[in-house]
Amino acid sequence: MRSHGFYSLLLFFLVPTVVFSQAIDNTVSFRNINSDHYVRVKYENDFFTKTDRDYTQGIYLEWVRPGLHKFPLAALLWRPRTGFITYGLALEHNAYTPNHYEYPGIQYGDRPFAGVLLLKTFLIAKNSVRGERISTQLSTGIIGPVAGAKGMQEGIHRWLNDIQPQGLGNQVHNDLALNYQVNYERQLYSAGTHFSLAGYGSARAGTLSDKLNTGLTTMLGNFYSPFSDNRGAASRKLHYYLYDQLSVNLVGYDATLQGGVFNHSSPYTIAAGDINRLTVQNRYGITIVFKHLYLEYYQSGITQEFHTSVYHRTGGIQAGFGF
Repeated sequence: MRSHGFYSLLLFFLVPTVVFSQAIDNTVSFRNINSDHYVRVKYENDFFTKTDRDYTQGIYLEWVRPGLHKFPLAALLWRPRTGFITYGLALEHNAYTPNHYEYPGIQYGDRPFAGVLLLKTFLIAKNSVRGERISTQLSTGIIGPVAGAKGMQEGIHRWLNDIQPQGLGNQVHNDLALNYQVNYERQLYSAGTHFSLAGYGSARAGTLSDKLNTGLTTMLGNFYSPFSDNRGAASRKLHYYLYDQLSVNLVGYDATLQGGVFNHSSPYTIAAGDINRLTVQNRYGITIVFKHLYLEYYQSGITQEFHTSVYHRTGGIQAGFGF
């Protein structure tokens, strides 16, 4: 173990930093791809956990390549002075529903319908000497009907031959979604290519959400270190691992619950006094990597986000290909 491991671990639990409010984040260490040029697609839905409420669906399309450092918004990303850096873009769509989505009226005391569409510009910096991984993300987009959650949800329910959602006319109204996020991870302990324990923290603020987050990430299996530049280690072997990330969130603002910062005309939102300011979230899954192919299945659970909500779980799959 590194000599500073215990103190780093203590710091991560005593000094919380800010969590991502979007449901999807592929810059974290347990979703590492050993390439600076890859594509990845991700789909998550609480259908995997036999529910259909709260955060109900997320779709994520990701593209990473060196030339994206020239993308105009990439100039706004803070970057460390040292380390191997990759740049990427992603398109993300998230949908939220109350429990009885088949009811046409407002469901007071439950989560409001909401849709979010984002363009994410990001970079990931790895410092193998310090065992650190830093990522910064700029999310630009919209929350509201323009995000297209209504058409997406209705289409999926038709495809599944399921009950059609009826209350999407009551969703959170259109507003600007603009957020900036910085993630920091440090490896606290590793046992070769078979075990890794890392501390995690994230700082995020903007019009979509303001939250604090800190936690621990554990990986167990056979894998390349996500804290090193492994581009030259193109492997013909099968790599696999289980992971778990347990985190604590300190919530400041969430537009998917409280409505947008600038548009206050939404028919129904959750009052600030009813928001649970402290939540606990756990993500766990299995990943398989063979040559340039990346496959993952996972589930995630989060405690009550507001006073009259419930513990909620969702699941997902994703596939990526590195060049």
